[in-house]
Amino acid sequence: MSGAPGAGLALAALLLAASVLSAALLAPGGAPEHGAEAAPPRDLDKKWHVELKMDQALLLIHNELLGTDLSVYWNSERCYHCLLQVLVNVSGNGKPGKPSIAAVAVSTQHGSILQLNDTSEEKEVCRLEYKFGEFGNYSLLVKHVHNGVNEIACDVVVNENPVDSNLPVSIAFLVGVAVVVAVCFLRFLLSLDDFNNWISKAINSRETDRLINSELGSPSRAGQLGDDTRPEAWRPSAVPLRLRCVDTFRGIALILMVFVNYGGGKYWYFKHSSWNGLTVADLVFPWFVFIMGSSIFLSMTSILQRGCSKFRLLGKITWRSFLLICIGIFIVNPNYCLGPLSWDKVRIPGVLQRLGVTYFVVAVLELLFAKPVPESCTLERRCFSLQDIISSWPQWLFILMLESIWLALTFFLPVPGCPTGYLGPGGIGDLGKYPNCTGGAAGYIDRLLLGDDHLYQHPSSNVLYHTKVAYDPEGILGTINSIVMAFLGVQAGKILLYYKDQTKDILIRFTAWCCFLGLISVAFTKISENEGFIPVNKNLWSISYVTTLSSFAFFILFILYPVVDVKGLWTGAPFFYPGMNSILVYVGHEVFHNYFPFQWRLQDNQSHKEHLIQNVVATAVWVLIAYILYKKKIFWKI
Repeated sequence: MSGAPGAGLALAALLLAASVLSAALLAPGGAPEHGAEAAPPRDLDKKWHVELKMDQALLLIHNELLGTDLSVYWNSERCYHCLLQVLVNVSGNGKPGKPSIAAVAVSTQHGSILQLNDTSEEKEVCRLEYKFGEFGNYSLLVKHVHNGVNEIACDVVVNENPVDSNLPVSIAFLVGVAVVVAVCFLRFLLSLDDFNNWISKAINSRETDRLINSELGSPSRAGQLGDDTRPEAWRPSAVPLRLRCVDTFRGIALILMVFVNYGGGKYWYFKHSSWNGLTVADLVFPWFVFIMGSSIFLSMTSILQRGCSKFRLLGKITWRSFLLICIGIFIVNPNYCLGPLSWDKVRIPGVLQRLGVTYFVVAVLELLFAKPVPESCTLERRCFSLQDIISSWPQWLFILMLESIWLALTFFLPVPGCPTGYLGPGGIGDLGKYPNCTGGAAGYIDRLLLGDDHLYQHPSSNVLYHTKVAYDPEGILGTINSIVMAFLGVQAGKILLYYKDQTKDILIRFTAWCCFLGLISVAFTKISENEGFIPVNKNLWSISYVTTLSSFAFFILFILYPVVDVKGLWTGAPFFYPGMNSILVYVGHEVFHNYFPFQWRLQDNQSHKEHLIQNVVATAVWVLIAYILYKKKIFWKI
């Protein structure tokens, strides 16, 4: 790819400026705005001996029911069919005008369900739902209302307003938009002859040409993608230019993955869902799997066209899969500072392990049935409509067989002590009937084959659902659906290659797949988070999760392909650079997680804004590292 260091340095400078500006706007001591996240008032908190943490508020429960002890139960509205948990007990020993008061911290991440019972009779006194704000101070007044009928009222009163904990995210987003606008404006200036003439007076013409033809300059396809040779294939055909949209999409998924793995500012929507549903963190891994599938087909086609034998390629596939699994086991067991590694506690599943197995199955499947890519799919009518699918019928048959195995095991495998076909989180979910059934068949298979000690010990379900058993979101059964997702990515790669230079046909197929998979998701979920036949669930890697995220992936390619590869309106920067060095960035961000400049001691560990600054800067540093390595042509390939 042609390009001058000047444009790349400009992009890097903008990136660093964005990080610095974010830090300046969000740092403690900066000029506060109305509604800004300020240091929370802690006087009342200290008075009641309650230490508020992030995503908590202070609730003072005033019991004006003399002689009636109250038991206060709580649950999150996101906890589906959950047992209510005891929050606090409030005595009824107050006096008229001086009620008994109990202070307690309540979660502010989601809406809360509060139920107050008469302790002696276990009779419900009142029940309410309320969304508390972070570091807010509230009173719950429980009293008799004399309106002809002796009723009990429970009213929430705001003593001190909460902080706007989402403001830092809004500022960071606006800074990002400002960077995009600045880059677009710079590109616009570089397209003006008058501006170029003005530049030529300040610098020599050679440097001007380099600047104009850099990544912020000429949008021509050849300039972006670089020169390419055209070696012999299975038959005379051209090896396609590298598709930047694929690397850009991979980079988007990877950078989001780095950000959420570093903490995502400790916001709940940048963490994985407790069970059913989607958050931002749930998007990135399946997208990475999807684009890995696309890359498998594109790279394999290119390698076979160069004359590489299938046997030799099989050896490379096997070796790469083995390395991915080994590296994965290395980085998910990092607590070496606590002493030598104990083999009886090694976690076996993991992200790279899942990628290694998925890569091996999909790559071998494609290698076994590899066929030359048609020269032009417009030559035959049947080819025009379905050739990219028809040519892969053996692979599709295998994938459908795999999915049938997943469905059969998930819904028909008997699990001791659990209902057959159970898809729930266990714990206090389902009214606490199945506390040790987390994940149903998926969890049972992992615990049976790998053992509890070799699984992830802190699944996302244990905070909300209070699960007690180990459960691994990268377990054995879910690997089947990651293979399905990667194969859908292969299908996207085939569309890009079978219909190269036929933009309309490519976009039609992306749209068709997006809608088709979306409709399947609608049928599985009934457009409901919890009430569908097969809910969207990242922990299970349910088939509805795969179809939903694949639908999103086809939509993203629908946007990226014409913008990046056809029109050249965007080069994919800065996401393109980490997308070109994905293994290095992923492994690096895991290994150096606790090192400066990716982490440092915070002044207030309970502040979203400080965590957000740290995580944004850490992510930006990895983008900058990827950019520097790209310019130096350093790529870690395995």
